[in-house]
Amino acid sequence: MANRKIAMYEYRQIIYRLRQGQSIRAISRDTQFGRHKITEVKDLSIKYNWLLSDTELPSEELLSSIIENNLSTNNNSSRRKCAAFEDLIKQWVEQDVSAKLIHSNLQTHHNYLGGYDTVQRFIKDYKLSKPPKMTVPLHFEPSEAAQVDFGHGPKLFDQRVGKVVQTWYFVMTLCWSRHQYVELITHQDIETWLSCHQNAFDWFGGVVNKVIIDNPKCAITKACYNDPQVQRSYEALAQEYGFLVSACPPRDPQKKGRVESGVKYVKKNFQPLREFRSLQDANQQVKKWVLETAGNRIHGSTFEKPLSQFESIERNVLKPLPAVKPEIATWQKVSLYKDCHVRYQKSRYSAPYKLYDKELWLKSTPTMVTIYHQHKQVSIHTRSFTAGETKTHTEHLPPQAQFYFKCTPQWCLDKSKDIGSQCAFVVESLLTDPARDLLRQAQSLLKLETKYGATRLELACKRANSFNTQRYEAIAKILKNGLDYQSLNNTAAFDSLSPVYQGKGHYQRLGLSTSKH
Repeated sequence: MANRKIAMYEYRQIIYRLRQGQSIRAISRDTQFGRHKITEVKDLSIKYNWLLSDTELPSEELLSSIIENNLSTNNNSSRRKCAAFEDLIKQWVEQDVSAKLIHSNLQTHHNYLGGYDTVQRFIKDYKLSKPPKMTVPLHFEPSEAAQVDFGHGPKLFDQRVGKVVQTWYFVMTLCWSRHQYVELITHQDIETWLSCHQNAFDWFGGVVNKVIIDNPKCAITKACYNDPQVQRSYEALAQEYGFLVSACPPRDPQKKGRVESGVKYVKKNFQPLREFRSLQDANQQVKKWVLETAGNRIHGSTFEKPLSQFESIERNVLKPLPAVKPEIATWQKVSLYKDCHVRYQKSRYSAPYKLYDKELWLKSTPTMVTIYHQHKQVSIHTRSFTAGETKTHTEHLPPQAQFYFKCTPQWCLDKSKDIGSQCAFVVESLLTDPARDLLRQAQSLLKLETKYGATRLELACKRANSFNTQRYEAIAKILKNGLDYQSLNNTAAFDSLSPVYQGKGHYQRLGLSTSKH
């Protein structure tokens, strides 16, 4: 009783009993007020002549103003003890810091010696002194709007992935009839968000004019009172279906009361005391429950059955579904890495190397991934669902990289034979080195044809073979110095090696074909 706030009418009762001649002890026993408090009231009553029989009892308004300034109420005591920290406490309250943390911080850093209850009462009084945030009930016409939200669901076994997963409820509630679409999902990403909208519109058989949402990251990229930024993928779906996206102001859940109540109703009335074999089984059960139980209850606000209201009126005024069901497509900004690939959901997709450090947009559908730069398509790939997989188009790579990937060992062998047997012998020698990977040397050797021509390259290889040196640097120097035109006095070196070249042993050890094509 000591900490209970005493109402003004109770002070008047104490004064009345004192006027009737009751003792302080008797009043305390009958009313359960402390004798100290009654004594304070008696002294105040004597001061203002309230105990005189011919004096009118003070009004509650008068009592309030006098007692507030004279009696040691808990509120006054709390205010006095916290006065030195008043501005600091108010600042923390506005930042939603808890009373317990405020009390702890005051003790640790500001030498506050008061108790936790004192701080708690001060915070309570401060909050009560602020004008309350009043709301206005929202009214909607049939098909005008639907509200959407997520709610925490149970952990269930998902047959698709073969393990237990955390789930959430996706709930779309028609604002007029209160009929619902409910689905248990395993992700709160943009693809799931869009897919659930499609499923909901299919369930209702039509589209509302406006969808009211909170500010989930999968739908709103920047929450703002006046100009919220809608996720590009969600905005595209809204245009396809012809509905407006209406985001609630930040930290103002009253604007979305219908669906908030709907989520609570589902969690309290569908989930308890039910057994679910799997996520898929739970989704079958919840849809049946919506049609048989939730849809046929008498709603606490409309006093009508949601399903009956929907079937008889609202279904008929919904906008029709699109003639062709829109494909789910998500958009996001991506960056091209120095390896000429962008990252998307643990997979990599190539784009032209010249777009490094440029702003790119990636559009993902259930089957394809397309990359855009300045609204122009620059790359398209089949979508990968394997973590770590890389999708590469060779033409997206720098020229030197294209050449490297194009010029495989087999290609090098075939190309060298087009040039001549001497060149082919050098290339095979490089590719069959027992200790080193000399593919790049072979590729560089064949590129010399572009600068010097096939005839000179063949002669240079012949000269190198005559000295038994099958090295790129030696052949490049021969061509640079024009030594390929000089006559050879001794070709025995190459002739002695020609049976090796003519055989198939090196090709077979490389796993390469000896055919030209």
